[in-house]
Amino acid sequence: MVEKKFKKPDVKGPRFRQEMFTIVDRSFIDNLKKKYPKYSKLSEADVRKIIKVFNETFWKEVIETRDGVELPEGLGQVFIATCRNPKRENIDFAKSNKYGILITNKNWDTDGRLAKIFYTSYSTKYKFVNRECWEFIACRNFKRTVAKTYPENWNMYVQIDPDRKLRSVYRKGVLSMIHKKRLETKLKDYNEFDL
Repeated sequence: MVEKKFKKPDVKGPRFRQEMFTIVDRSFIDNLKKKYPKYSKLSEADVRKIIKVFNETFWKEVIETRDGVELPEGLGQVFIATCRNPKRENIDFAKSNKYGILITNKNWDTDGRLAKIFYTSYSTKYKFVNRECWEFIACRNFKRTVAKTYPENWNMYVQIDPDRKLRSVYRKGVLSMIHKKRLETKLKDYNEFDL
């Protein structure tokens, strides 16, 4: 096997920074206080802290739950799935930079499989307007925690076939499991003699 030279990235070169948009601004806080007057005493820092705590508990639950978590207001579902290794080379930049040759990451801990975070709006009970336009971008902490915890129990997650549409895979596998769990929880409290 011929070793390929690794071209070190230019650390001091020009960078492209994606323009960031924020939803939580002063007008959002004002509208929130108008809509829900009982929360008018909350400061902007308190609202941001509540959002941060919710998001953190949300992504931790997504990592721990095989079926993922449904977003509030029926906006869709977020889950982690196992995928096959990509056809292109998965370069380990840190080692390649250190040794000066191209080193690829083979994911030996997970039998060559990758973890991907999926968002789907097709699982909602009712369709909503422009659902195709919605997207989910995971925060840095979520991505890094998935990267750390995935090799430990990668067999737990649903395996996605890249040749099929996510919608059909999701309907057959994950939705049936969610319906079974909901049915089991309803049947636990059911008593036919209690009128």
